[in-house]
Amino acid sequence: MPAPESILRFDHVSVLYDGVPAIDDVSFTLNAGETCVILGAAGAGKTVLLKTALGLITPESGRVSLFNQEITGRRERQLFPIRSQVGMLFQESALFDSMTIAENVAYPLENQVGTTVPASEVLPRVQAILQDVELGHTLDKFPNELSGGMRRRVGIARANVTNPKLVFYDSPTAGLDPITANNIMSLVIKQRDQRNTTTVIVSHRLQDGALMANYRFNSQSSKIERQRHTAELDARTKFMVMQKGRIVFEGTEDELHASRDPYVGKFVLEQAQSA
Repeated sequence: MPAPESILRFDHVSVLYDGVPAIDDVSFTLNAGETCVILGAAGAGKTVLLKTALGLITPESGRVSLFNQEITGRRERQLFPIRSQVGMLFQESALFDSMTIAENVAYPLENQVGTTVPASEVLPRVQAILQDVELGHTLDKFPNELSGGMRRRVGIARANVTNPKLVFYDSPTAGLDPITANNIMSLVIKQRDQRNTTTVIVSHRLQDGALMANYRFNSQSSKIERQRHTAELDARTKFMVMQKGRIVFEGTEDELHASRDPYVGKFVLEQAQSA
């Protein structure tokens, strides 16, 4: 049986801000087709980890690899072709206010170095992905004409329009009501499963991770359905909990709930009480 393809790897990575660790000796590996749910309170280092994974932040020590290519210390221009294989949903979506929804979604197709799409294919790709997130009617609208949940869906479309191998979702449900948050997570699951995309989701909501671990998109019924648990499927979703820049837990959902670590137990209990 061939070894799994490594998509993202951190080897003893530390990032310092004014001498204080924002990421402290972090190591983990994410393989092709896996989902990684990174949980933790505000300031735990979750967003810093994503930025470091993209090469936007250079670590003080350690090594970061994307698609089996070490990116630590590479020049910006050298990172362009590697980053073109990664999609990113930023916090609050980070859409361009002066662009239409179609222009926002088309932006990586037209401007991302390393992404080559014929001009004739851009609009059909944009229309298809917006239809996929149930926003096919918004092409000519501007971000300020949409609700917060709709803007988040546009961000999901833009993150996936290039058919990336790896997608990062930074707090996709932050600030949304529970129903809208669950709808957003259903779209994240749909995008993951339609393309078997390796997915990293950062969240403070344990519910987001539970949805990623327990539900799959059924292409035949076009619905998100609860999956039958098997050891193989359970292992495809990795949970990590961060505290003060360190990974204090890594494992499956069942192992998360069984953890005896005081911080992890407190985090899980608080999440259950607020659900």
